[in-house]
Amino acid sequence: MPVVTSSLSNDQQNKLLSLLGHVRLHLLYKASIHGYTAAAFHSRCDIQGPTVIAAYNGAGFVFGAYTSKDYTQSKEEVSDKEAFLYSISAEGHKPLKISGITGKCAFTDADSGPDYGALVFLHEDKPAVKSNPGTSFNFKDTEMHGDNLELTDFEVYRVEDLGDLLAKPWRNIQWTDEKKQQLTKAVLNYQPAIKTVHQARVLLVGPVGAGKSSFFNSINSAFRGNMTSQAIAGTAESSVTTQFRTYTIKAGKGGGAVPLILCDTMGLEENPDAGLDIEDLVSIYKGHIKDRYQFNSSGPLLADAPGYKKSVTLSDTIHCVVYVVDTCKASILSQKMRDKFAAIRKKTNQLGIPQILLMTKVDEACPLVGEDLKNVYRSTYIQKMAHKLSDSLGIPLNCVLPVKNYSQELELEQDTDTLLLAAVEQMLNYADNFFENQVVEDQGGDDKLDLYRSNDHLPRALTEQRVV
Repeated sequence: MPVVTSSLSNDQQNKLLSLLGHVRLHLLYKASIHGYTAAAFHSRCDIQGPTVIAAYNGAGFVFGAYTSKDYTQSKEEVSDKEAFLYSISAEGHKPLKISGITGKCAFTDADSGPDYGALVFLHEDKPAVKSNPGTSFNFKDTEMHGDNLELTDFEVYRVEDLGDLLAKPWRNIQWTDEKKQQLTKAVLNYQPAIKTVHQARVLLVGPVGAGKSSFFNSINSAFRGNMTSQAIAGTAESSVTTQFRTYTIKAGKGGGAVPLILCDTMGLEENPDAGLDIEDLVSIYKGHIKDRYQFNSSGPLLADAPGYKKSVTLSDTIHCVVYVVDTCKASILSQKMRDKFAAIRKKTNQLGIPQILLMTKVDEACPLVGEDLKNVYRSTYIQKMAHKLSDSLGIPLNCVLPVKNYSQELELEQDTDTLLLAAVEQMLNYADNFFENQVVEDQGGDDKLDLYRSNDHLPRALTEQRVV
């Protein structure tokens, strides 16, 4: 399916946002992709809360309607004092805003296209609008749509209130160079709780485009002291990463290895037959898949296949799993994707591997955070999305960490590094929890205590299929 993107120009979006206040727009429906039918509209726009319509015509107008109410196909007239019609023309400096006629309903909640009386969109399941000024809303045709009722496109956006800044941050973090240096030192001096394991292995898992590879590049940059792009990152519709990769991080150019290995995988996709296979994921957890293994779309790697690593130690296994989710898409995460996450969480829990969730692109999700990253824990919107992801994916809130990856910067930034390093510190803490939870048989005396922290003893879940 083609990538669905907004047709609003930056200027048109800014003018529309000026009518709506401090909100974020999420594209739900695009008729040129999903179809110019009432059925297609309702399948994507019903019960979505506040929404705004953007209708486009050949005269250069963008016009539509806002409502704070749900579409439900109740066949009833709906009153909404907050509803309005609007129009943005190429010539107009300010957008036109038309409030409803007092005592009239805002729209009829039928199974047809959106019916605001004065404007009926997707009229007769066609790329067209029926115009009846004076019905619920009053306007001049020339000002609203330039007398052009044929549509070149039609979109519906969910309108999400971003809120203001909290008086007190919901998490405390010090935004100082001293704190950054403290976090850097803590990571560099980390030693796994098991003697023969020298580096914690952390696996990044998430949907296509969530920012897994960009996260590694950002962490690598923070430790190298300059921007890096070792892992291939991009914005393609399908996964840019097609191999299993294990990345070692160096402290400075030519420096020693950081005691952390970040492992990258294919992105998750909604289609059960696309993206990362859960059975391959389990093999990664258990250490059976080698670096640079090329994922096969025809099926998971089998135990008797070339490239399957049969003999593994605790150093080869995954010690912490990090789910990576684009904060901009947190509120529109599909049920299929949530189901896929649930299946992965079930497998991960069975193996006793600690899990963290990274919320990426927080600067894009909330303008207040984009202006100043220090607002990340004062943003009501970021807090709301953290709670939403925690609830929908079953991750405890204290395991949900907002971060900003480097994407367009050419120089490192102290606040970005601080947030990234704080996330890495938590990963290492959780990896230690994994090591400390290893269960072995009674050693029968203090003289064999060192064997407890040995890579000869894998957790039972991992040793079940171990082949030596």
